[in-house]
Amino acid sequence: MNVFAMSVPWYEILLRTFVVYFTVLVLLRVAGKRELGQMTPFDLVVILVIANSVQNAMTGGDNSLIGGMIAAATLTVVNIAVGRWGSRVPFFRRLVASEPTLLLRDGKPLKAALDKERIDIEELEMAARQHGIADLADVTAAVLEEDGSISIIPKEGTKVRRSARHFRQFRNH
Repeated sequence: MNVFAMSVPWYEILLRTFVVYFTVLVLLRVAGKRELGQMTPFDLVVILVIANSVQNAMTGGDNSLIGGMIAAATLTVVNIAVGRWGSRVPFFRRLVASEPTLLLRDGKPLKAALDKERIDIEELEMAARQHGIADLADVTAAVLEEDGSISIIPKEGTKVRRSARHFRQFRNH
């Protein structure tokens, strides 16, 4: 058995990998930015299973070392290109990235935005507490960022206090 002998032409592996990359990218984009920013163990399992399920689609059943290297190189080049084009070409950016979403204005949650992003009021309250704000009425705006995090902008004059982070290994008992 020759690990370098390819059973599928190199250009087919390149094309298959390119198509699979963009298919998975679109699927993750459709899942929403909140899904990517707040990955749960279930999300990790889905991503691992997706990776396993598309492997043969990329290589067309080719198990050669060269075929795997072509697929890996194609993924790397396409990912770099998406990162660069995504930041420079507005049309392309709209396809692969999302815009920040205003979730709360002047202490009032925006129900349509919360529903669209599948965020409940408890998550919004938790984000405010993480920023040291106990009541949403003390928040000027809450924004769901591209990365899935929630930014909180407190009202002027509201005292923002940060809670100290405790690390279990350093906690005094």
